[in-house]
Amino acid sequence: MPLLINGDRIDLAQPPGELIRNYPHLEEKARVLRGQPAQTVGPKGLLYIQQREFAVTTPKDGSVSILGSDDATTCHLVVLRHTGSGATCLTHCDGSSTQAEVSLIMSAVKSFSNDTECGRLEVHLVGGFNDDRQLSQKLTNQLLRTFDLQQDDVHLVTFCVTELNDRKEKDNHFPIIYGIAVNVKTAEIFHATFPDKGPDEDLRSARMLTGSPMTNIYDAKREQLHIGPYFWMPFPHVDFWLEQDDKQILQNLSTSPLAEPPHFVSHLRSTLLFLKEHPFPNDSLFPNRKPRLYKKTEEGLWERLF
Repeated sequence: MPLLINGDRIDLAQPPGELIRNYPHLEEKARVLRGQPAQTVGPKGLLYIQQREFAVTTPKDGSVSILGSDDATTCHLVVLRHTGSGATCLTHCDGSSTQAEVSLIMSAVKSFSNDTECGRLEVHLVGGFNDDRQLSQKLTNQLLRTFDLQQDDVHLVTFCVTELNDRKEKDNHFPIIYGIAVNVKTAEIFHATFPDKGPDEDLRSARMLTGSPMTNIYDAKREQLHIGPYFWMPFPHVDFWLEQDDKQILQNLSTSPLAEPPHFVSHLRSTLLFLKEHPFPNDSLFPNRKPRLYKKTEEGLWERLF
């Protein structure tokens, strides 16, 4: 069934700017979202999603009330929610396998909504900008087409992507919004930043950098964060990359060097060092081939179970 706006099937031949001008309420919603100052979200009740990760939960969750992700330049942040069950999914898409990723999050949200007679599936798309390589535009189009091919009706409710999330400064383009959060209990979506990105940050980044596909990191029924087990081959030329200066790393390992957040290079160096220290994670990190499990404490912080 098609991707819908106000019950109308979207004309995918239209560019995003023209598409949104036909629906003033969508344009206004994007304008309001762009105008929000970024809220700093602390770790209490937060489940942070990295690139090529997703998580889904419901308002009944006693541990997680906020799903969040940031550091998106050409990437898009996708929220899929069922209005009947309240099941909410957030994912951080980079265009590596959009069709498979959309299929995963559709199945995940529907699995929590099978017994719900009322409600509909709503999608919110945020991220990207007018980058020189047009990677954002390509990903926007991929997501629209893929949601349009789903068997279920999907209603586009927020559309703040690519040219609609772009600002220009001294002839260079940048995203306005790099990160969002969604309140699972109220369905509010807001501009956000996250000083605490949860446990195993380098491990999760290493999984993405080695080319692993989209993965679910949360078991909502047990209210547990599960990381791994992940496996990769030794990262090629890791010593070479660690010897490079910041400019070389930025130019060669980013899809949008001028638009990256200030911590991009330091974060990438930390991930590369982690890959050097753990060339075979099945030996050093997952010797029993079991995930690293975490649960929220009463203070709202992640605590490792085993």
